[in-house]
Amino acid sequence: MFKQRKFDYLVIEGPIGVGKTSLAKKLAQDFSAGLLLEEVDDNPFLQQFYHSSKQLALPTQLYFLLSRIEQLKDSQQKDIFASGRVGDYLLEKDRLFARLLLDDKQFELYLKIYQGLLIPDIKPDLVVYLQAPVEVLMERIRKRARHFERSIKEQYLHSISAAYTDFFYHYKDAPLLIINTGNIDFIDNKDAYAKLKERILATTHGTNYYNPLVNDLA
Repeated sequence: MFKQRKFDYLVIEGPIGVGKTSLAKKLAQDFSAGLLLEEVDDNPFLQQFYHSSKQLALPTQLYFLLSRIEQLKDSQQKDIFASGRVGDYLLEKDRLFARLLLDDKQFELYLKIYQGLLIPDIKPDLVVYLQAPVEVLMERIRKRARHFERSIKEQYLHSISAAYTDFFYHYKDAPLLIINTGNIDFIDNKDAYAKLKERILATTHGTNYYNPLVNDLA
């Protein structure tokens, strides 16, 4: 269990480049918790997907779906949640990407496969949704310099960000903390990170908003 707030499962979410994996790693270290990270580099279709999205959208998405489910099932069987875990993905967001990237026939097939799978019933105690303007996301993606992300376009990020906004507007499955990260570096700025962690630990129910440049001046 976590040292301060008793989270069994904390999820950090947000669009590509927003910093969810970096924050998940830092929080896991601070809370002496395990990590449940999305296996992005293992997807054999991802690199070519960014060049030929229409042709490779379905296998790319199905690979992510199956690997996420397998990872959660394996974690559940090993009872690793007993010691607390911080993850950088929410399984339900898989359908968000599927609806965004697949055409109607592909999405219909995806849903049939999804509905036929045994989905682990693992609900987070808290979801932290990180937001940032698209231009900030593009800059962060350029800085981390992953070779398979070089072809990502601003239009694609706009679509993803809009889909995330709609998804979390309707999200009610767990307490939710929505954070504006556009002008804040939570990884290298110790004071900003400390205030963020304090806000996370204080969030227990409902949908909550945290804009560091506004809230910390209030």
